Amino acid sequence: KFMKLAEIDKNLAIPSNIGRDDVVWLDIDDEPFRIYGVTKSKDGRYIRMPDEVAKNVSDGVHSLITCTAGGRVRFSTDSPFIAIKTEQPLMEEKNPRMTNAMKNGFDLFINKNGKAYFTAAFVPECGEIGGFEQLKETHNGGKMIDYTMNFPLYGRVNKVLVGIKEGSHIDRGEEYEKMKPIVYYGSSITQGACASRPGTCYEALISQMYNLDYINLGFSGCCKGEVPMAEYLAGLDMSIFVCDYDHNAPSAEYLRDTHGCLYDIVRAKHPNVPYIMITKPDCYEYNRTDVARRREVVYETFMRAVKAGDKNVYFIDGERLFDGEGRDNCTAEGCHPTDLGFYRMSRAIGEVIRQIIVNNKEEK
Repeated sequence: KFMKLAEIDKNLAIPSNIGRDDVVWLDIDDEPFRIYGVTKSKDGRYIRMPDEVAKNVSDGVHSLITCTAGGRVRFSTDSPFIAIKTEQPLMEEKNPRMTNAMKNGFDLFINKNGKAYFTAAFVPECGEIGGFEQLKETHNGGKMIDYTMNFPLYGRVNKVLVGIKEGSHIDRGEEYEKMKPIVYYGSSITQGACASRPGTCYEALISQMYNLDYINLGFSGCCKGEVPMAEYLAGLDMSIFVCDYDHNAPSAEYLRDTHGCLYDIVRAKHPNVPYIMITKPDCYEYNRTDVARRREVVYETFMRAVKAGDKNVYFIDGERLFDGEGRDNCTAEGCHPTDLGFYRMSRAIGEVIRQIIVNNKEEK
């Protein structure tokens, strides 16, 4: 008979309950918590875009708006522990490339001097139903600490309570840089497949590096540049727009029919917002002909914009995103990034974003 790993190694055990009576539970929908990247629907679910808009885009997008990729809550506390209690229809769909932490879990970061540092992960036990609760010690020495908690990338969430020790203080926490959110539009890679946990997808990593707010509108298999989606994107208040949907276009021909149109619609509403175009970051040893044709389409949109006088448009070649030693370990299966792949994406895309921010400050 084999022993369970948690019986052999206590560091792999997941506590099934908190087991203490000095926890005060606070709803993150209330002050002083601040929620980013998601809103509440009429039926009480956290969603990434309005239900009625998603219905007009596609059934797939409508289904995926309840995945909470990019959702975050910020707060500060001097509690010696932080607990969470959730109400969520835990994602039971088994996929060998997806961890339970990225599907259903939350991870916690300490915010300090404009950067964020990982400190804990809250992950339900496999087989949990309807939500879970867990507690993590903070070892903060009684000091007020600023935190960001990231929501699951693929799971759904209805309610989150944060637990602190009775008598502890709670406050709003650190603010993001004083600029509008960055909007990311793209495929399953944009949504976060296959990061090990929420805080290791490329948008979260960029946010952690530069203390930036963002909205994740990545929809697995369903980002195809449709006109209703383009019009919704154009209506958002944003500081930078990142267009990363090459992967979901069914063909290079389809991409040609939609890519320039999406640019035109967004640019008409946001004539001066920096617009970043990215081609797909596969392991380029395979199917290079199709990849080259797609790259050409995106580059043509970019060059058309440049020739028309657009000084706020940027092109990132996906073939370069995984560059460096260990390139072959940057994806889970030749497509979706591992944490190494997402880290390299965050460095390449983040550097373009950093330079945009620097240039904007210099112009002011």
